Parts: sequence; structure tokens; C-alpha cells
Amino acid sequence: MRAGKRNLITDVGGLLVGNARDDELKSGTTVVLCERPAVAAVQVLGGAPGTRETDLLEPHNTVEEVNAIVLSGGSAFGLDAASGVQAALREKRIGHQVGPFHIPIVPSAILFDLLNGGKKDWGLYPPYRELGYEATNRAGPDFTIGTDGAGTGALTAILKGGLGSASQVLDNGFTIGAISAANPLGSLVVGDGPHFWAAPFEIAEEFGGLGFPSPLPETAADLRIKFRERNPRSPQPAGMHTTIAVIATDAVLTNAEAKRLAISAHDGFSRAIWPSHTPGDGDLVFALATGISGKRPDGDQFLDMCAGAAATMTRSLARGIFEATPAEGDVFPVWSSLIGN
Repeated sequence: MRAGKRNLITDVGGLLVGNARDDELKSGTTVVLCERPAVAAVQVLGGAPGTRETDLLEPHNTVEEVNAIVLSGGSAFGLDAASGVQAALREKRIGHQVGPFHIPIVPSAILFDLLNGGKKDWGLYPPYRELGYEATNRAGPDFTIGTDGAGTGALTAILKGGLGSASQVLDNGFTIGAISAANPLGSLVVGDGPHFWAAPFEIAEEFGGLGFPSPLPETAADLRIKFRERNPRSPQPAGMHTTIAVIATDAVLTNAEAKRLAISAHDGFSRAIWPSHTPGDGDLVFALATGISGKRPDGDQFLDMCAGAAATMTRSLARGIFEATPAEGDVFPVWSSLIGN
């Protein structure tokens, strides 16, 4: 496997990413901006999703392309971020044109980060609309992963979560990219140690190069309830979790193919997080096909693309936790504390 130049989702031609965060709030927003409208789809496999404008992405519905995708903290309050993104795009006259009006198509999803130690006394209206506007105006090819954007206040079973991204250039020439905000009920590390479940898919020690522990610890298969017993400070009640993500390619795809890509990318959740897709998670993947390559994959190429989507998503999730940084008032430690860095 070979990562793209930046090892970010922006290695997929036609995409920019912007982050905005509020460190006192311990929350933030990430926008994936399409430089030209992109074919999109979504697949929800978690039991507690929070979304906006996802029904329009189903292959049987009319709207086939979107202008941006928003990932945000803030639980249901974070859905306001998409309004800020719409405002910024409307200023630039970007969006689906109906007569004299430009209507930006901006599906979004949120994760729960309300009980992570941040100050949430924002008054009458939450700040996510402004964070969405700010993130859009910051969008570019390079962006920070770890404790930023939608991953600012994310938590896992025993560690801080984070915003991750990764890319892969497939042997058939297509590029796959992923971005994720990991806030799962489960854990990305094996037992209580620093080894990632994603280890077999790592490229060039991008999340520590530790491989799997040998032998596997007795705690390797522990479920979330056992992690909570060892971490009584865990602030996230049952049902208040979620990992949200985007998988993207530069291939020309139909909406139905994009949905299949989103489904395949969920395999990355299963490889990186134990357990995943629980009733208490709102696990969701958006898919984007920018078509910048100008090429359609044949059957074998699309199969490889689906496998690449799973592998790239796996790496993205691990990178987000690996790059998380400590901040005042954190309720959980960062990954680097497990190895004394």
C-alpha cells in the first residue's frame, strides 16, 4: 500500500478541508468542501445517529451531488454548523441553482461531546453556526488532525478521541481518502496498552509502528462495560457516542456505487474499533466521488476500491487517536501517555 502525498483526504482531487474549534467549549467542526459538486451517498450502521440532509443522498432521490459535508461535535446542537457552511458558500454563490437562488447542499452528522469537561454554557444559541462558517473560510489542502475540528472533544473508551485522515493510491491509479472523527463507545487500542487494532493496515509507522502485542493481553476482548469499570470517570452515558466519517475517491461513480463505497468503508470501523456499530453509537460514513480522474472503474477496479476504502478508513481512525494532544480539563488521557511521551 502507498499513501498519497499528504496522507490526507485532500489527496483526492477536488476536495478541501477546514477545521474550527473552541478550546474552552472542547468542541469543533470540520467541513469537507467540494471544489465542484460531487456525487455523494451515506450509510448509517450505528443505533444513535444525528444527521441533517441525509435522506436526499439515497440513490432513488433527485439530488445527486453535494457542495460540502460537515462533521461536527455538539450533539444535536452541532447540526447548526451546516447553516454556517451554507452561509459561507452562499456568499460565494455556490450551490444548487434554482432561478436566482443558490442553495448549497450540505449534509452533516454530529457526535456527542457535551460531557467532556468543556464549558457548554453558551447562552441562547450554540456557537456551531459560527464554527461552520469559520471552518469553510479556512478550507484548504492542508489541515490539522488529532485534537481539532470535529475531533476536538471526542473520547474513546479509555482515551481522548480525535480527527483522523489518511489516503491511499491504489495500484489501478485511483486515489482513496478518508477523514474521521472518532468518539466511540469502544476502544481503538488492544486492552489497556498502546497497540492499535488497526496495526495490520499501517503505512510507514503513521501511528507508532508498534504492531500487535505478543502475546495478546487477557483484556484484548473486553467490552465497553469493563473499560468503564476501570475508568469510573467516564463521562459518556450509554447511547452518547458516535464515530462519523467521509470516504472519498477521484473516480467517476454513480450514487449507488458511492453508497457501496460508504458501506465498505464501515469495515474500517470494525477493524479499528472494538466494539463498533453498537446501539449506543451513531456510526455513519458519507461517500464522495469527485470524478476528477475522469475515469470509471471496471468491476475488478471497483472491488479493489472498496477494499481500499476499508483499509484507508481503518488508518484514518487510528491516526486521529495517535495525534490527539492534551488540554486543560481533559477527562481522559491521550494515546501518547500510554508510552510515556
